[in-house]
Amino acid sequence: MVNRQLAEAEERMKKAVESLRREYAGIRTGKASPALLDTVKVEAYGQLVPLNQVGTVSAPEVRLLVVQPWDKSLVKVVSRAIQQSDLGRNPTDDGVVVRVPIPTLTEERRKDMVKLVAKFAEEGRVHVRQIRHDVLHVLKKQEKDGEIPEDEGKRLEAETQKLTDRAIAMVDELLKKKTAEIMEV
Repeated sequence: MVNRQLAEAEERMKKAVESLRREYAGIRTGKASPALLDTVKVEAYGQLVPLNQVGTVSAPEVRLLVVQPWDKSLVKVVSRAIQQSDLGRNPTDDGVVVRVPIPTLTEERRKDMVKLVAKFAEEGRVHVRQIRHDVLHVLKKQEKDGEIPEDEGKRLEAETQKLTDRAIAMVDELLKKKTAEIMEV
């Protein structure tokens, strides 16, 4: 039962790191990529759905993304969702498609993007630490209830800390790579 706790914690931590990896995939620096808009959610049909579920996202040019909603009534909603996202983009629409220009990055914009990826990394670290906190709480309860001996609890706490350290190291490595990619001219 206890090993299950560690296995679940490891799985949850892997998911947290993978979530950060997906978040970073949406942050492009050199050229337009449809993945840039993967994190954008659109309010359609009474619920929030990912942008790629309401239309086609393409990159016909190096500095331009085009979103073509399948339902023309969603053009304004898609445009507004992109504008209100954390991406700092200013889309335009012609009633049929939404165009998202991708400007070349100025030094200031690069620094802003580094701050954004650092914020995402910190959220990832917090998520990993929360998972550790949850596991340690369960272990303490099991120790208190006599389900596991104290020395086994200490060993499992140490294992949990090792998992946490590995996950945070992965988050830091992702941050380092993405920062280098952004600052590359």
